[in-house]
Amino acid sequence: MKNLLNQTFRIHPGEASLVLVLGLMLLSNSMAMEVSGIVAISGFLSAGGVNQILIIWLIDTLLIVLMTGLQSLIVDRFDRLTLMRGMIFAFALIFTVLRLLFTLHAPDWLNYGFMYLVSQQQWLFFPLIFWILANDILDMAQSKRLFPVIASLGSAGKFLGISVALLSPALFSQLGILPEEVLTLNVLIYMLAYLLMTMGLRRIQVRETSHKSETLRETLTEGWGFVREVPSFRYLMLAIMALIVCDTVIEFRFLVVSDQVFSDASSYQIFYACYRLGMALAALAIQGFLTNRIIGRVGLKNAFLILPCTAFAGATWMMGLPGIVSGVGGVVLQKLPAITINESARKAFQALVPEERRGRVSMFMDSYLFAAGTIIGCVITGAIVLVGIGLGTTEYFYVYLAVAVLAALFAFWAILKMRTVYDSSLFNWRLKRRQRRTSVLDKLDF
Repeated sequence: MKNLLNQTFRIHPGEASLVLVLGLMLLSNSMAMEVSGIVAISGFLSAGGVNQILIIWLIDTLLIVLMTGLQSLIVDRFDRLTLMRGMIFAFALIFTVLRLLFTLHAPDWLNYGFMYLVSQQQWLFFPLIFWILANDILDMAQSKRLFPVIASLGSAGKFLGISVALLSPALFSQLGILPEEVLTLNVLIYMLAYLLMTMGLRRIQVRETSHKSETLRETLTEGWGFVREVPSFRYLMLAIMALIVCDTVIEFRFLVVSDQVFSDASSYQIFYACYRLGMALAALAIQGFLTNRIIGRVGLKNAFLILPCTAFAGATWMMGLPGIVSGVGGVVLQKLPAITINESARKAFQALVPEERRGRVSMFMDSYLFAAGTIIGCVITGAIVLVGIGLGTTEYFYVYLAVAVLAALFAFWAILKMRTVYDSSLFNWRLKRRQRRTSVLDKLDF
């Protein structure tokens, strides 16, 4: 049986225990992240109201920008194993503090808002440190073979976390357990992960590597300069920001209509967990069987047209037939292509960037552009909501959905423009790799 598993997953002798330890560490975070994320959303909507989620999104976006800007200062200055252990212990401590806040009867909007912000750091910061550590432990050949296996355990943790969030309301109710005890579960998960890492990696030698620290200013300057001077990237930048505005509006509308139907926290948690489970299964199927085929069939530059079209359809559906069906359908039409086809196409497009610039350009596009789009979407939506409430009308949702429609149309136009300059942009000087030539002078030792 062991030989069969090793042959199936291409695990060589002596690697199984390491793969298992790393995989279970990733599984633990994925599981705890899904539990805290789903419980936080359902609890916050019940306690704070759906409109206040825009404020949480703004705070979360600013926090992500801060953490992204500080990541090189943190990652490159500490031993990887020590940093990983410290982060796991910190998450266990944070969830302990959260549980204490519930015990002290702190306001529910504060507790669940804090929990949501923590879940976003579980999503952002843990994988960042984890994959750097894994890269330092495994060599290139091992990474190609073993990373998919390790990542699959992370996906399994995601499904486990969704299942816990789905089943816990009914189970806790029958057993007389308070809903916030899921925080105790997260503490236990991270403490077990800490013990697993301490015992499983105690004999592992982490490869010493040198890393170039990049300041926030350097990243922004390089990223902005690149997308400004390469026409195809400039139009893609505009499309990304417009689509994030559209995504923010559509997701907000989805939360509004679903909160109206599932008014209490327990029923909403079950609904939201089902939604996340369905999205995860659909994304897994599309990513595994369709994404590469679609991009290969239509071409990379044409694949970017899919998301603006589905986002436009989703926003229009929400406007034309308000309700829970269009709310779920609209957000699925927006998010499913975004996390599958569009994300893969964007990563492939970024491969055009030379290696010496790719890190800064990718960070600019994947982090700062998304942050800018989210902030714009939250501010516009929040302003429309405030004006609508001030006027005493309930039909103001048509206005912010119209913004989503216009944003999708603008993104479609930007992608069309990107297609027209795609070929010529390939000759731009910023896309040229640096030539590494050796000469007699290079070999001389002065």
